[in-house]
Amino acid sequence: MTSENHGTLKGDTALVMSPTGSATQGSPVSPSTSKPMPELPDELVQAGWSKCWSKRENRPYWFNRFTNQSLWEMPVLGQHDVISDPLGLNAAPASAEGAGDAGLGNGQRKRRLSDEASLGGPNSFKRIYWDLDIQTNAVIKERAPADHLPPHPEIELQRAQLTTKLRQHYHELCYQREGIEPPRESFNRWLLERKVLDKGPDPLLPSECDPIISPSMFREVMNDIPIRLSRIKYKEEARKLLFKYAEAAKKMIDSRNASPDSRKVVKWNAEDTMNWLRRDHSASKEDYMDRLEHLRKQCGPHVAAVARDSVEGICTKIYHISAEYVRRIRQTHLNLLKDCNITGEMPDLQDRLVYCYPVRLALPSPPQPRVELHFENDIACLRYKGEMVKVNRGYFAKLELLYRYSCIDDPRFEKFLSRVWCLIKRYQVMFGAGVNEGTGLQGALPVPVFEALNKQFGVTFECFASPLNSYFKQFCSAFPDTDGFFGSRGPFLNFSPASGSFEANPPFCEELMDAMVTHFEELLEKSSEPLSFIIFVPEWRDPLTPALKRMETSIYRRHQMSVPAFEHEYRSGSQHICKKEEMYYKAVHGTAVVFLQNAAGFAKWEPTLERIQELLAAYQVSGRALGSPGPSSTPTMPSPASVGGLGDKDSTSARAAPERSASLDTLSTASQDNSSISSPVEKMPPEAASV
Repeated sequence: MTSENHGTLKGDTALVMSPTGSATQGSPVSPSTSKPMPELPDELVQAGWSKCWSKRENRPYWFNRFTNQSLWEMPVLGQHDVISDPLGLNAAPASAEGAGDAGLGNGQRKRRLSDEASLGGPNSFKRIYWDLDIQTNAVIKERAPADHLPPHPEIELQRAQLTTKLRQHYHELCYQREGIEPPRESFNRWLLERKVLDKGPDPLLPSECDPIISPSMFREVMNDIPIRLSRIKYKEEARKLLFKYAEAAKKMIDSRNASPDSRKVVKWNAEDTMNWLRRDHSASKEDYMDRLEHLRKQCGPHVAAVARDSVEGICTKIYHISAEYVRRIRQTHLNLLKDCNITGEMPDLQDRLVYCYPVRLALPSPPQPRVELHFENDIACLRYKGEMVKVNRGYFAKLELLYRYSCIDDPRFEKFLSRVWCLIKRYQVMFGAGVNEGTGLQGALPVPVFEALNKQFGVTFECFASPLNSYFKQFCSAFPDTDGFFGSRGPFLNFSPASGSFEANPPFCEELMDAMVTHFEELLEKSSEPLSFIIFVPEWRDPLTPALKRMETSIYRRHQMSVPAFEHEYRSGSQHICKKEEMYYKAVHGTAVVFLQNAAGFAKWEPTLERIQELLAAYQVSGRALGSPGPSSTPTMPSPASVGGLGDKDSTSARAAPERSASLDTLSTASQDNSSISSPVEKMPPEAASV
């Protein structure tokens, strides 16, 4: 029997994933005997097998939820299973059908089989975007379990509802007070910027920040006052934009408590511009843009002065509402844990070095409610109380593998579906429900680039990722409570490796990138073991971002390059659900690639000319030729970027980013070897093992 879809079988019984992870329809029974089917041996259940009934054939069959394989005969114990026996040590002798693999080594065969398992069989014509076989070289001090409250669908549903409500409050405040729509994705960047400072208990919403007023939100709202300035392609668009700006500035200064001098300056310039527009119909697009630049310089400071208090009020109001929502969520969560008699104990720790392992929670998880799973073609749909989240079948299989590698408290997958639901719901809520919203904030490097980073520079770890978009099975992510079960080492700003080689591709939030550089330099200064960070950030130079400026002048900078805009791609942040043709986006501006390494890291993973050429060649898979690598700079005398590096994560992130400059130029159309660790490293305890 060939593999059948894991879902509703045409003419057969509907399969529903039970809390144990087995595909059943309640308790399957045979119509001829009306007795429950016999239980499978534990070894087969652990390997993903379950017994189902086929109405079409009127007989039982066996289905594997890990490999999507269906058999008419009961599976034989000890046969090769890529999950429980990835190396094939217990596999039966190869049959004629598998003779074609005889020439493959164990590693190649394992990778081929795991690819087929993840993507639905050998006939599935799909690519994978991860390599979970790569082991970590990141070493940390053993750390205590995190004190985050364990996730629960009921709490996650409440958090989602309140976060959506907070977004609505922000939208209403911007419209009522300033007459503008909220800047695109400014709420998402507000969440990122606040969590850099926040000391509150909630993993998503801020509640204990100093200062209360967010520089990110304040800056972006002010940039859109009195009107939002968009990219201009044609002369008529420029003329219309100039008129709208003059009209909005005059209306705002008339309706606010402005000084007489400010009122006089703004009204005179606005009226002069309108008169010029009425009498001059032969101006070019450049003339209109120059006039708009002049009007902004004359009126901008006065308009900003009268809007300042109102915009600060928006930021303050949103923060205080968020803090109140956090209080509500936490109280509900604590009550739920109290009703379940959940308590935890902190284990004794030893001061020793171990290979990094996923975040563990101090409190055990409460009983989880039922989450329903069904498949619609290639999409896994998980439903809780009418709220559905979706993920591509291949990525659902990836989450199963990550869970098996990383989770230590649920060997029978009884809590798997509820934890997947919480994980996807959290990211869905954080990045909003708009078309392409949040896509740029979760973008990832192309697979060939990750392969080159691993082969040439020993990179085995991502500093900013998620279980959905990670390439390696070891990574840092925003949410330790939901992501730890799937391999996350927690937020990177709380992660302190002693050695290892890392890739950092942060969300393009200025405050987060600046905090990232501070953390890098502290780690490099403390460690004498090999430590290397390869950082990908947008090449914003008008004005130059603090993060890029600090990296370019850092004593740990060993090399820098940049790839021009439109000459490379990024994987979409919604890769776990998007269509195949939407998987990649062209980068719309250049991104700098900076190598920060201490002396030992430089000696081990030096960015030589040959290695840099291999990294650049990884971008030529799509056929676009990139610039050649430049000379490596010395650590004590950093020089400006001489070659180019990577670009924006996708086209949406550039549109979402705040204006980088007061200059109107930005408003016109864009021109077109792994050696062993040198210090003693003890083996991890079994409960913390990831290698």
